[in-house]
Amino acid sequence: MKTVEEVVELTKKLPERLQEEVRDFARFLGQKRARPTRKKLRLDWAGGLKDLRDEYTSIELQHKASEWRANDALGRH
Repeated sequence: MKTVEEVVELTKKLPERLQEEVRDFARFLGQKRARPTRKKLRLDWAGGLKDLRDEYTSIELQHKASEWRANDALGRH
């Protein structure tokens, strides 16, 4: 028996509510496959914080970067 036929036969034996779940899951799988692939990460920012090297440690810079991202997300500058 082909996979599709087996799924159809198994689904027919389920209550209607579970058949709807099978349908929804199949749609989800189709959408998941249709999503575009991720682009390769850009590294053009590398060295962009070089001028802050003497002012902050790497940990402090990580915290500062988190603050900057949070402020950007909140529309604060």
